[in-house]
Amino acid sequence: MTVNYIGKKTVIRDSFKEYAEKRLKKLGKFFDDDPVVNIIVTNHNEDETVEVTIQSHGMFFRAERTSDDRQASLDLVLDVLQKQIVRNKERLEKRMKATMDFTAFGPVEVLAEEQVLPAAELVKTKKFHVDTMDVEEAILQMDMLGHTFFLFRDPDSGEINVVYRRNDGNYGLLQPLAD
Repeated sequence: MTVNYIGKKTVIRDSFKEYAEKRLKKLGKFFDDDPVVNIIVTNHNEDETVEVTIQSHGMFFRAERTSDDRQASLDLVLDVLQKQIVRNKERLEKRMKATMDFTAFGPVEVLAEEQVLPAAELVKTKKFHVDTMDVEEAILQMDMLGHTFFLFRDPDSGEINVVYRRNDGNYGLLQPLAD
């Protein structure tokens, strides 16, 4: 596992890194490759927020929790991630084995991080590789990331589509009109 640490308004000590890596080894059994793990620790007043993102074969698992102790926050996050991985593992394996190999996915490349503009204007721009997948896979990816929308390329038409979560809890699909 490749683990990257980012501290926002705090310093991450070696003792926390050792504790995190010890706990992450338990999740290693779910991955057949060397996943990339990003751990972001943010201190805000008395609260410690820990956000963990795991990337493996183009799939993302993400969770974030806040408590008064960063190790407790990490424990909560890793519990959520383990449940998320277990819940989706069987469904992912069936879908991926039926349609394609895990290695077909490359890592998502963020080309431009942030571009800050004046208030009430565009405040962030991201460029990334758009993977080809069916609607069900896109919904699964969106749910695992905790996002409300997800951009993907339709395998049949080759067009860019967007799935999104509606306010009623269902999903919507945006497709471009053919000229």
